[in-house]
Amino acid sequence: MTSQTVLITSATGRIGKELVARLALDAAITVRACYFSENKADSLMALGADEVVKFDLSDPETWEAALEGVNAVYSASLDPMLQQHLAFSKELGKRHDQVEHVVRISCMGADTNTASYVADQHASRKGAGIPLMLQHYWWGEKALIDEGLNVTALRNNFFMNHLLKTDCEMIDREGWFSNPLGDMRNSFVATRDIAEAAAVALTEGPDRHANKFYDITGPAPQSMSEIAADLGRAMGKDVEYRAQSMVDFEADFGATRAEFFEYLTNGFYTRCSPDFYNLTGHKPTSYYDYLTTKGVSGETGLEELWQGNLWKKGTDAMKDAAKS
Repeated sequence: MTSQTVLITSATGRIGKELVARLALDAAITVRACYFSENKADSLMALGADEVVKFDLSDPETWEAALEGVNAVYSASLDPMLQQHLAFSKELGKRHDQVEHVVRISCMGADTNTASYVADQHASRKGAGIPLMLQHYWWGEKALIDEGLNVTALRNNFFMNHLLKTDCEMIDREGWFSNPLGDMRNSFVATRDIAEAAAVALTEGPDRHANKFYDITGPAPQSMSEIAADLGRAMGKDVEYRAQSMVDFEADFGATRAEFFEYLTNGFYTRCSPDFYNLTGHKPTSYYDYLTTKGVSGETGLEELWQGNLWKKGTDAMKDAAKS
């Protein structure tokens, strides 16, 4: 692979930090890491970024400097920022000859172009359609594809670090957590593995990975009781899982997130994909290893668990996005 400049959006996020640290090890890559808050710039340089740049997906005036001379883009955005991502995709399309490759973070099930996407075939229950969040993930991919860009989509299972973030205070104080997932096993994925897959795709480039769609999962599906046991072992304390009804979960987080969690309760995310192994040559990270070992950026999963989170109990983070 010849030398290239890679723009890493969402560089201060869980995947982004790992990706910065991984790509920084490759002398052929100039890592340009994006920050939203000025106070995050130094930490990105400490991870090995060659350049840092202010980037706001909601502010097109920040896009020009970020994209100048860039050959490849790591594209990630928060679920409620779909419209901003669609606009940025059009900007990337204007630079079709410059931007040779885009690696997009997506989700298992966002597969209109590679598998059946009929509502009746994807229903969690009679009358339930495709979850809006999965539609959003597909639209995020499609916006880049429609611009004629070389796209690699990493369609990830549910993130390990997102799984219990909303329960950190309860786990710390009282030693238990709740959600509606129960005994259904899901192959939760470590963010460090997503970053490693992205690094491989970006390093090896579009000749090998353009127009490819990889399902990235964990090594084994786990129930909530098994997750609680691993977390308790990692923390050195007893941690208990308490079942929650879907009705109560929806009251906590809103209908859009609840319908997505229905997919996690019906076995849709139980499958363990070989794609991570085929990309990297080794198995994905287990939940216990994720919690207790450090990624390339220097953080353990336990440290990630107690950091910031989009989802707050009592707040529907997708309320506005669901209307767009």
